[in-house]
Amino acid sequence: MNSKFLPAALLVVCCAPLIAFQETQVSETLKLQRMAARFAPTDITADVSKLSAADRQVLAKLVDASKIIDGLFLRQVWAGNEAMLMDLARDQSPEGRARLHYFLINKGPWSRLDHNEPFVSGAPPKPAGANYYPPTMAKADLEKWIQSLPESARPRVTNFFTVLRNATNAANGFSVVPYNIEYQGELSHASALLREAAALATEPTLKAFLEKRADAFLTNDYYESDVAWMELKGAIEPTIGPYEVYEDELFNYKAGFESYVTIQDEGETAKLQKFAAELQDIEDHLPIDPQYRNPKLGGMAPIVVVNEIFAAGDGNRGVQTAAFNLPNDERVIREKGAKRVMLKNVQDAKFAKTLTPISKIVLAVADQKDLSFDAFFTHIVVHELMHGLGPHSITVGGRQTTVRQELKETYSFLEEAKADISGLFAIQHMIDKGVLPKTLERPLYTTYLASAFRSIRFGVNEAHGKGIAVQLNYLLDQGAFVATPDGTFAVDFAKVKNGVAGLTREIMTIQAEGDYAKSKALGERLGIVRPPVQKALDALKAVPVDIEPRFTTAAQLLAPPRPRAKAPATKR
Repeated sequence: MNSKFLPAALLVVCCAPLIAFQETQVSETLKLQRMAARFAPTDITADVSKLSAADRQVLAKLVDASKIIDGLFLRQVWAGNEAMLMDLARDQSPEGRARLHYFLINKGPWSRLDHNEPFVSGAPPKPAGANYYPPTMAKADLEKWIQSLPESARPRVTNFFTVLRNATNAANGFSVVPYNIEYQGELSHASALLREAAALATEPTLKAFLEKRADAFLTNDYYESDVAWMELKGAIEPTIGPYEVYEDELFNYKAGFESYVTIQDEGETAKLQKFAAELQDIEDHLPIDPQYRNPKLGGMAPIVVVNEIFAAGDGNRGVQTAAFNLPNDERVIREKGAKRVMLKNVQDAKFAKTLTPISKIVLAVADQKDLSFDAFFTHIVVHELMHGLGPHSITVGGRQTTVRQELKETYSFLEEAKADISGLFAIQHMIDKGVLPKTLERPLYTTYLASAFRSIRFGVNEAHGKGIAVQLNYLLDQGAFVATPDGTFAVDFAKVKNGVAGLTREIMTIQAEGDYAKSKALGERLGIVRPPVQKALDALKAVPVDIEPRFTTAAQLLAPPRPRAKAPATKR
């Protein structure tokens, strides 16, 4: 070999691994960026110009408290989340920044849209019990331990607001730790901020809620503050605390912390109050055995339309919440009903960024004209209303229990499916009764069909996604929805009403009977993505799955006031 070529040859050999490494880094960065691009960055704004200076200060305090809730929820998802976040934040390379960005979207190292596949090296499989239970605990071991306890001790274990840890003495099974002890540092800080917000508040019901929720963070008793939340009036509508049980995929027992800082849209709220007056009539006409209906609902259900300023914790991970129905405490539901909160600016964003482009792919051209924001919004409203209807407190084998307790980890997907499908039933009932216009009927089912493809993209491992898969497959099997040869889907209006009533009956009967085996079997049979649906989903890859909120109004509220410019000196 000619010696003058040796350095160049060596350079190629030595640099080859470096070039390959750099190419791998670039491809990994692009992969992470593509995964994050499924969430369309969207400014979330609300008009706070009519609020007083004091009210704007209250909102700022609530945003600060929500940021603490965000970190607390991160710890609830996985014990290793905080340490991993710190490690990711140190990596300032393009790949490192992309990974951190996607971590923050998902509140952890698992891609929620991809069956919780890890995207951070070294991350374990996502724990089904999150950080609510010992990581090595087997589900059967906990069930056996619960059965060994006296009847009076069991509610503390299944309580929304406790975690389980391994007992110091292995023979004793598990220790039950209340949230106010487990999360003492975060809750003490959040409690103090809520008290500061209460001191600034001028609306009496807001002041009462903030004070009582501040107490609840320290006492672990949320009943009084839940009642106070139901009685809120005025422009500011905060929701902050432990509520939804989606993250507990073992049992659906444990509540994740979340926060929504919102302001009320009085005009839209007034329009929707008529729905609350229809609830008992809808309950009385549910297509189930009359013995399973509620002869008297717990109370008039408030419906509030709001615009979001900030969301945190379980309220801001992966797919964004468009509406919610709370509280989940059966005592409050029996006495006061439940409040339905519609996040209108979030729904506007979802409709524009995801549903409209989806409809152009999954619906035939002739049907695309029937896509309607009014139908989309109305169904979300009634979906939340229907969470409060149907079976909740039930009797199984002579004992008083609840649907949630009996259906365990299958509860969430079935409850979401119930609210969706019975929401269609309820709207049709109100159309037939003349409460809603007949012109809503065709857009209702067409928009729902398109929106089913929006929701199933959340993943069938997630409660809403699995619930929509059950509905979509059931209605396809009944011929109510039809897959056409060109890959689009259509509604068969001659069959859809019977299909909706049939699935409403099946789901609510499972709930009324507390039949865990049937609930599980239904999810396994229908909670899947079949080939025709997968083909349509493949065609949607360029369409965002959801939005990634940018809380611009919240940032403005937290921004320090600008100093006034000095007036120029006047010559004398």
